[in-house]
Amino acid sequence: MFEFRQFSASDSLVILVLTAGFGDGHNTAAFSTAEALRRLCPGEDVQTCDLISEVQPRIATVLKNLYQQAITHFPSGWRMVYHMLEKSDVDPQDSAWLAPLVRGLREKIETLQPRLIISTYPLYAALMDALRKQQVPLPRLVTIITDSISVHRIWLMQPSDLYCVADAETHEVVEKLGIPANKVSITGFPVSLQFTETLPPDARPPGEQRILYLPSTTGRRVATTLAALVPLLEKGVKLTIPVGKHSSRLYHVLRKFTDALPQAPVEIIGWTNRIPELLRTHDVVICKAGGAILHEVLAARIPAVIDYVVPGQEEGNAEMLLSRHCAYRTFTSKETGEAVAKVLADGGKIGRQMRANMLAISVPDAAIRTAQTALELAAPLEATAPLV
Repeated sequence: MFEFRQFSASDSLVILVLTAGFGDGHNTAAFSTAEALRRLCPGEDVQTCDLISEVQPRIATVLKNLYQQAITHFPSGWRMVYHMLEKSDVDPQDSAWLAPLVRGLREKIETLQPRLIISTYPLYAALMDALRKQQVPLPRLVTIITDSISVHRIWLMQPSDLYCVADAETHEVVEKLGIPANKVSITGFPVSLQFTETLPPDARPPGEQRILYLPSTTGRRVATTLAALVPLLEKGVKLTIPVGKHSSRLYHVLRKFTDALPQAPVEIIGWTNRIPELLRTHDVVICKAGGAILHEVLAARIPAVIDYVVPGQEEGNAEMLLSRHCAYRTFTSKETGEAVAKVLADGGKIGRQMRANMLAISVPDAAIRTAQTALELAAPLEATAPLV
């Protein structure tokens, strides 16, 4: 377990953590790192900010909705956009919608005077670079790359003082893309510190098997996946479904399913902050290959059935688990039901092997590691050396 070492408060008592709500990974990494910073620096003001939503709320809402629609319903179209972005250059000073973000970040820096900025979204390095060209004094910048293995070039287009990555494979990829090894640190993917806490003795009832299903595919695919799980439910396996932001679009699908099987051991949960607990108290999880959820899977050491991979950005995340025999990848609902059954068969024999395979790469305290590494970069406290 990583050692908790508190840092002394500085004359500048603000650390700024920047995120963006395009997918869960950026927010998970940001909020978890901020949580760790507050433990390490109890005298400092750690502020988390989605600058895009704050400065351009209408545009941000439209873009986030388009992104969600694309990855859910038009994956081939998103793949094309993803690869097009690899060939484009981001210059905020030449963009009408990015220029207000540059001004907004400048105002925030001048107002807060942070001694350190941590970013979990690639655009902020470009905004910082634009301010640097305007001769604005800047604090150190630490970029947390939320992709694993398949790292998009946009993360590295503008400089950062340090890049924090999840694993050795991603470190190697970033080096091959031109970043010096001394500017890349392997810290793990920052997940909630709840993963480091001890579960109560009765958290996992003996002799009971549980499936956790985190639905993110189309309503039709969710319905057929639920149907594929019915044989397991009829044997007494319990199913938990946290729907979160998908509650509205999946309401009728879930209602139809529960009405048809009123006695089935199914629990549907809306918005919840219990995901770390649920992951650690179930025997298998069905989920997409998001950066946040798969690293939470690793932190909890729960076997995963990956039923969807967003083209491009999530392919490396899936590879990370599949190459180590920690998960199954399925392409149909029938395959998903069969994979879950395999994990649970023979008293969970395969599931136990998957948990053992995860042990070497599970980093539940990654947020502390990331925060500590970032804080060490910020010392000495008065240093604000420019990037080169």
